[in-house]
Amino acid sequence: MPTILVAGKIHPAGLDILHNAPDFNVLLVPEVSVESYAPYIAEADALLIRTQPLTAKEIAAGKKLRVVSRHGVGYDSVDVEALTARQIPLTIVGNVNSQSVAEHTLAMLLSLAKRLCYFDNSIRVGEWNRRNSFSAVEVAGRTLFILGFGRIGREVARLAQSFRMQVIAYDPFLPDNVFAESGVTRIAAIDDGLQQADAITVHLPLSGDQAIIGAAELALMQPHAILINTARGGIVDEAALAKALQNNALGGAGLDVLQQEPPALSSALLAQRDKLILSPHSAGLTQEAAMRMSVSAASNIVNYFNGQLDSDLVVNKPVLALNQLMSQLP
Repeated sequence: MPTILVAGKIHPAGLDILHNAPDFNVLLVPEVSVESYAPYIAEADALLIRTQPLTAKEIAAGKKLRVVSRHGVGYDSVDVEALTARQIPLTIVGNVNSQSVAEHTLAMLLSLAKRLCYFDNSIRVGEWNRRNSFSAVEVAGRTLFILGFGRIGREVARLAQSFRMQVIAYDPFLPDNVFAESGVTRIAAIDDGLQQADAITVHLPLSGDQAIIGAAELALMQPHAILINTARGGIVDEAALAKALQNNALGGAGLDVLQQEPPALSSALLAQRDKLILSPHSAGLTQEAAMRMSVSAASNIVNYFNGQLDSDLVVNKPVLALNQLMSQLP
């Protein structure tokens, strides 16, 4: 009877799938940390993991491990090479949180444009007359630059267009018709989009350790521009962003993801309050998305053992072919 180790609390809908599947033993460790699940990894045939790291050390300790299912779409914290070396497939969830992340992106953009946090604080400190600053702006007619035009980027475009924004987007991996069908102007170079935009939102994966939006890129933006990152921590150079906000070289920023999570309270970025909105990597954590993520992550494990795993949800696809070949050997 395979043991499924669930590392971190997930929505009950996902747990129901695991408990109701025949011939599985489910072990739940609610705390989201390496220290909490590591003592049990040796018992696990399958691991359902949230955002905590899965390094080569834990993978080596999981002698019985046959499949790992990420409770999300990103896998920066997982050592994929170590899994592949053991012929262990890593699965991710499908299109389950695009709507939630897109809505969160628009919420941050609108909050910054309308200066909601600034005005809320003005009332609490007795400065009612901040209303006469006329510092809020309308988004209608302004240009939104979307970096990364996958499912989330396209949904952000659709929502922004409902506010009558002009949308331009960058994604080198998509054909022209994807942009045309969305009524979006394609941008060939990131620098060109940054210079044109009144607002920028990032939906690209982090590649290596190099920030996509660093000091040079921030300098290209218009002084009133708003920057949103709901993708991955490290995509934006936080020290450069803090400096730009401090020097009024940027209109505002909204970050759902940070390079260090949770951040150090002494961070220079956290000192920027007037034009910065932060959320704790929660853009995709609505009740609806949490349910869909848990169902997808749990189903991936059950489907693996039943021989019905969707290859589109496997990160290291080559292991599937090898596993199939090994299963056919006498």
